[in-house]
Amino acid sequence: MEFPAYLATMPMHAITEIHGEPGLLARFRLEIEAFEEADRDRLTEALDLAADLHRDDRRVREPYLNHLLRVSIRLMHHYQVRDVDVIVAGLLHDAVEDHPAELAGLDPGTGADATAAALAVLSDRFGARVARLVAAVTNPEYDPGRDRDEQYREHVAASLEREPWARVIKVSDFTDNGVGVIHTVGPKVARAAAKYRPLVPVFRDLVARPDTPLSAPVKEHIFAQLDLAEERFSAILDQPV
Repeated sequence: MEFPAYLATMPMHAITEIHGEPGLLARFRLEIEAFEEADRDRLTEALDLAADLHRDDRRVREPYLNHLLRVSIRLMHHYQVRDVDVIVAGLLHDAVEDHPAELAGLDPGTGADATAAALAVLSDRFGARVARLVAAVTNPEYDPGRDRDEQYREHVAASLEREPWARVIKVSDFTDNGVGVIHTVGPKVARAAAKYRPLVPVFRDLVARPDTPLSAPVKEHIFAQLDLAEERFSAILDQPV
């Protein structure tokens, strides 16, 4: 498939709408050209694993891999991240949460701790730091007697408090889900807006902290994206009755 020469400058959701997964894959490969060969190989291995684990997953109208590609491309292009562990963890940030037994090679009916086993596999293949970053952005088992979204927000705030690089991964994930909410259709639009809106001030505080390892211009870019997310949440949720 032929892609335009300006693919590297296109907004990611525009690539998604016009060129789909092949376009995002091409953009990812353009981004990793700046890395050393060994790092490119490692990033490609993580991409291949993510593509295999999420091969049957969908996000409303698109393959789930599109989301993972946008998260990782955003890390490299907009956040200027050159830490390969962080980008690998971005590609695999949902692997343990969504497919722990498959990743660990376990029979789902064994009763084994699939999450711990899956994190051990990531540690063996990509290193302990990647596994730790993925663990920080992996949702725990929720108490069925409490509001699920409230527990999600509590987990995000607590886990990102102690892992500055995990904040960077999670804010890219949040941007794709929050700013990108207008690219969703159906009842999920309002549900997603209600779930994510209370996290805007949380991410604003976390990103502003001195130990969040991003440059001042990147932080300003993220603040603008958070403003845009809030604007979109308001348009969805604050309509007059």
